[in-house]
Order: sequence, then structure tokens, then C-alpha cells
Amino acid sequence: MKELFTEIEINASSDKVWDILTDFASYPEWNPFVRELEGSVQVGKRIRTVLQTPNKKGLTFRPRVIKIVPRREFRWHGMLGFRGLFDGEHVFELHPSEPHKVRFIQREIFTGILAPMILKSIESNTRAGFEQMNRALKERCEASK
Repeated sequence: MKELFTEIEINASSDKVWDILTDFASYPEWNPFVRELEGSVQVGKRIRTVLQTPNKKGLTFRPRVIKIVPRREFRWHGMLGFRGLFDGEHVFELHPSEPHKVRFIQREIFTGILAPMILKSIESNTRAGFEQMNRALKERCEASK
């Protein structure tokens, strides 16, 4: 197992951050990493997402939503080929620290027999994509008070 972990502090309420994070139709306007997210965002359902890391073409994935806790957490699980080959559990977490401050965490837990090999080639670019999205989310939340 390998985990990529990023975080940022956002000066906004958890309601505001959650509303922007779950307004998937607006992602193309502001989100440089998750360029598109479509489908029924319900636990057990598949969604379609286009992820784009810096200086790369977007890649389309069809992960399954595995957890939603309003104003706290949203997770999906995707895989390459079949389960156990190269799996990723993508996590967005909101941790309110004050009435109008949220620590936003974006992370991915990678597992599978190919994970160590594939991660060597994608880790730094994927981390950069997470960080770009985190900064863009912060800017959008703080600008629309």
C-alpha cells in the first residue's frame, strides 16, 4: 500500500467548501485536476471522471463511489483492469478547525501488485495535480464569501 497525501487550509465554512466541492458541473470552470465528474454520486454507483495532471492529457476513469458523509468526506475506488492489479481509493476530507476554517485533505491510497512500479512513474505528477486542485478550491471558496 502507498498513499499520496496533500492538505490545505481554507478560510471558509465546511458548508461552503462542501457546496463547491460537490458542484461537479462547475469543475471545468475551476478544477485543474478533476476536469469532469459526471454520474449519480451515490454510494455503490459508478461515476465518470476525467483526471488531468500537469502537462499531461486527461485520462477518463469509471470509479465507484464508496463513501459520502455530507460536509465531511467523499471517496471513490477505481482500478486498472481488474481488482488487485492497480487500485486507487481517492479521498476528499473536510476537517473544520474553526467556524470558518477547514483543513481540506486530498489523498489516494494505492494498492495492487503493479502499484509500486506504476507509482514510480506517476507519483510526482499526481501529487502536483492534487496540489493544483487544492489551491484552486481554496481560491474559489475564499473568493465567493
